[in-house]
Amino acid sequence: MKIRKKILIVGGTGFIGYHLAKRAIKRGWQVTSISSRKPKKIRNLKKVKYLLCDITNFKLLKKCIHSKFKYVVNLGGYVDHSNKKKTFKSHYIGVTNLTKIFLRTRPVAFIQMGSSGEYGNLRSPHHENSKCNPKSVYAKAKLLSTKHLVKIYKEDNFPCIILRLYLAYGPKQDTNRFLPVIIKGCIKDKKFPCSNGNQFRDFVHVNDVVNAIIKSLISKKSKGQIINIGTGKPKKIRSIINYVRRITKGGHPQFGKIKLRKDEILKTYPNIKKAKKIIKWIPKISFYKGLKSTINFYNGK
Repeated sequence: MKIRKKILIVGGTGFIGYHLAKRAIKRGWQVTSISSRKPKKIRNLKKVKYLLCDITNFKLLKKCIHSKFKYVVNLGGYVDHSNKKKTFKSHYIGVTNLTKIFLRTRPVAFIQMGSSGEYGNLRSPHHENSKCNPKSVYAKAKLLSTKHLVKIYKEDNFPCIILRLYLAYGPKQDTNRFLPVIIKGCIKDKKFPCSNGNQFRDFVHVNDVVNAIIKSLISKKSKGQIINIGTGKPKKIRSIINYVRRITKGGHPQFGKIKLRKDEILKTYPNIKKAKKIIKWIPKISFYKGLKSTINFYNGK
């Protein structure tokens, strides 16, 4: 009997975690999730073993993780960044706790989901070897996690990969995120405040993100690498809002109602040559095709 590969998804009840778990099940992998909360009904998968644990509590985490896992993917962390202490602990202390455990049991690959925010106000396109200058507590915690992982890769050959993610989107995302907010507002034909929409942002479909994770896990060249995951083709926010309005035939955006931060970068996007070279990954879902299917999901189609 063939032994099934075991994968642990930290944050497996979240948006990306759900889609990754679904794909892992299709591949015949045995999936375990660790999260601080139970999955929402919309993201509950029968074949996933759900464990409840706060990754910032090392004693509890140690008790929680009994099995050896071939693959570990860390998508965990406090989503509401308004609580700075919780944000820092979940996105940095959580990583150090996980690595204490997995330095002993040694998975084949450990993926840390990093953030484009680690680059801070650096000019785009962002390159992985650029000197980072993060601004928010969240981004600073992510960069500290990256530095920690790179250090233990160099010292102990810990099989980590850091994927610096840009803006993921797609079906079943929480409705407090940018695209779901816009889509729901337009579907309900409501007024909603927004900026002037002159920013350019890089959006990558969740299916492409999952492809990048899978390719990184099974790649022989990915260990110890920091890899940007985005499209490299930023879209203007105003154009996106107007596209959603056309498709939904509704919505009244109040452009300029939300003022931009003084330090806000107008154009943010990555160079993705490294992803193409190291893990043979390119995003396959065109933005407007992906956006249309996402609109259909929130429209109940």
